[in-house]
Amino acid sequence: MPASPARRDAAPVALLLFSSTLWGLTWWPLKRFAEAGLSGPVLAMLAYGGVGLLGLVLLWRQRAAWRADAGLLLLLGAVGGWANASFVHALVIGDVVRVMLLFYLAPVWGVIGGRLFLGEAVRPRRALAAGVALLGLWLVIGGARAFDTPLSVADWLALSAGLGFTGNNIAARAAQRVPVGSKSVAVFAGCALVSAGFVLFEGRPWPDLSTPVIAGLLGYGFVWLLLSTVTWQYGVTRLEAGRAGVITVAELVVAVLSAAWFGGAHMSAPEWFGGALITAAALLEATDASGGHAPTPAAARS
Repeated sequence: MPASPARRDAAPVALLLFSSTLWGLTWWPLKRFAEAGLSGPVLAMLAYGGVGLLGLVLLWRQRAAWRADAGLLLLLGAVGGWANASFVHALVIGDVVRVMLLFYLAPVWGVIGGRLFLGEAVRPRRALAAGVALLGLWLVIGGARAFDTPLSVADWLALSAGLGFTGNNIAARAAQRVPVGSKSVAVFAGCALVSAGFVLFEGRPWPDLSTPVIAGLLGYGFVWLLLSTVTWQYGVTRLEAGRAGVITVAELVVAVLSAAWFGGAHMSAPEWFGGALITAAALLEATDASGGHAPTPAAARS
């Protein structure tokens, strides 16, 4: 007797929730590395670079499959690399809740990117999601007071990270013939290269890497990042896009609540309301059953 749909989906749902929880909690190890003296660019360069370097073997083995789409693979590495590098840097130097909320403006970028690059129609539901997200953004950055104080570097990095993840998704969808493994390696390697550029631009002295820090970096790169990526891939390839999108919004919820509860983050009432609007917009986008919608940033991990 075939398994029921609920039973069949139990493992993918559980693993996707596990992956979203890991991504939502990723701010915690990043903050610990920052306390150990690592800047965001150095951290991203070493953690993502180690995985990317090892993955070059897989990239080489799959070269016949992606050779015809090498340009798309390079584009994927560039936009996905920027997204991850700027996201890590923003989390290290900025307020976790604010960074996550600004990063999660997928409905806005999805509407713009889908229309400009994929020719997707802007349906009323998508327009509503984008409008709700923009209203939430307005509240998060301070409403009318936003004109009194310019956005911080962390704010701009978080916004650009969300935009980069949308570009990552568009490039990944265009590169249908490129194996998922090659796409993932390109993003990891791209993150390392972009972060190396940040390191050179900052010109800071190289930090002292103690044995515990090196061990932590290896664990974060080859256990935390790979485990969260693999479990996410397993979940989203076995669930409907809308259902997977709803589940991955758990990343935002986990990040905001964990930072507020034990990360020392403090949010005003307008920021809470703005965050709720951004979450609602992400859910509107994720549950769009009409097709053609872009997933949330968590859905652009490959």
